[in-house]
Amino acid sequence: MAALDTAALAEVGTTLAELEGNIGAVGYGLAAIGPGIGVGVVWAAYIQATARQPESAGLTRTYAFLGAALSEALALIGLVAPFIYG
Repeated sequence: MAALDTAALAEVGTTLAELEGNIGAVGYGLAAIGPGIGVGVVWAAYIQATARQPESAGLTRTYAFLGAALSEALALIGLVAPFIYG
């Protein structure tokens, strides 16, 4: 029965769904998921390393900030890419 209704709508020319807006916003939303997870993993590893060996907190803090900055750079690339290619 549904196939008949779809065929009837196709003959009339009625639009079932319409996509409006910028698809780049959807792309950035998906691109922001990875860096968000990455920053969480970086800080979780830092907290775990500091809890296991507190005297190495100064050394591992530098690597934690570096890892978080690189993850956030990916988020900025995801923000800029739709403007460049769109």
